[in-house]
Amino acid sequence: MHTEMVCEELAAFPQWRALDKRKREELFVAALLHDIGKIPCTRMEDGAWVSPNHSVVGSRMAREILWLEYGVCGEPSLMRFRETVCSLIRYHSVPLHMLEQEDPSRCAAKMASMGKLTGDFSLRLLSILALADVKGRTCIDREEALEAVELFRLQAEESGCLDGPQHIFPDPCSEYAYLSGKNIFPGQKLFDESWGEVILLSALPGTGKDTWIKSHGSGLAEISLDSLRRQMNISPRENQGKVVSAAWEQARSYLRKKIPFVWNATDLTPAICGKQVRLFTDYHASVRIVYLETGWEEQMRRNAGRKAIVPETEIRRMLRKMSPPESFEAHKVQWLCV
Repeated sequence: MHTEMVCEELAAFPQWRALDKRKREELFVAALLHDIGKIPCTRMEDGAWVSPNHSVVGSRMAREILWLEYGVCGEPSLMRFRETVCSLIRYHSVPLHMLEQEDPSRCAAKMASMGKLTGDFSLRLLSILALADVKGRTCIDREEALEAVELFRLQAEESGCLDGPQHIFPDPCSEYAYLSGKNIFPGQKLFDESWGEVILLSALPGTGKDTWIKSHGSGLAEISLDSLRRQMNISPRENQGKVVSAAWEQARSYLRKKIPFVWNATDLTPAICGKQVRLFTDYHASVRIVYLETGWEEQMRRNAGRKAIVPETEIRRMLRKMSPPESFEAHKVQWLCV
């Protein structure tokens, strides 16, 4: 009932009707799926129903549905459409709790930076979705919630990121420092200590990471977890502790010598990517995350041609947990269809 009411409210908004067709569709799909994460997340706690983390879980569920059931993947336009929807779902609860954030301006800037990758995601769209979410419910604190959404919109407007990313950063180094939480002002220019670039690949098995490296990383040193597994005679189904330890030690060796390299692994979640990025930046490397994707049928075809075929069930499991890297996770983030 709530989802139906949210969609009805959204469709009646003049600000939704004023958007172009693509953005209307993105917002409507996000409204339709915005609470899908409550299905697995809702539970009774201290006599009340709660749904912790349902926004994050819901964005992953929506990605899996759009990817597998509707083929919204493998082409730049489809990828950006899907990830605009998923970003709206991921952050749809933030406007109601913006003032609870330790640094609301920085929080707004981080979310708005996603517009660089998706093209369409903006805090204006997010505020429209949040407004429909509040108006499409019956609750005693409705007026407070409406006020919170309006304050979120005003905060984003004041910060200069309502309709897109902030454009006040002097260089990628300073922008990454601010968005990653360093104690600097938004427009402050930092001294760039980086000596070279480390490329971190992020992709499902069978996407074509090795092929991409041959075309774009020729001549660079490479750390490949697949190669290390073969050298160490360790199956992907076995404990990967020794493989990861060997990869990290190899990375430290390159970093100490200031040798740029490519890290070739799946790296499909912020938690996993974050560990690598922190290691690389600790040694003052500039980090570029390159996320790759292809269509599902093509992915299965490429996977079948691998030396070590990954079971389809395992790739589906990875997709279920996957979150493409967000723009604030490294000095530079690219999303590419291959």
